[in-house]
Amino acid sequence: MQTEQSLAHSSTDPLNKQVGGTHYKSCGIQPVEYIHANDLNYFEGNIIKYITRHRMKGEGKKDIEKVIHYAELILQLEYERETIKAFKDKDNSQLIHDFE
Repeated sequence: MQTEQSLAHSSTDPLNKQVGGTHYKSCGIQPVEYIHANDLNYFEGNIIKYITRHRMKGEGKKDIEKVIHYAELILQLEYERETIKAFKDKDNSQLIHDFE
């Protein structure tokens, strides 16, 4: 069994290979390493991935549109739910006051 150190220098190290292109090879840090180290979720990770590659892969505008889409999903799924939950958690007297 290979140790972590020997794996990092071997050709089987997943961080040293890229399937489907080379657009992340010139990065100072692989997006996947940043995503993992910062415990980002699916949406946040995709934003990092697409913003990192938008100048390198040849689909720049489409990648920026994807970044915007994932940011919109975060706003809707994370922050609108919080707003709705906070709204539901208020008591009726506070709700009436809020709408006056």
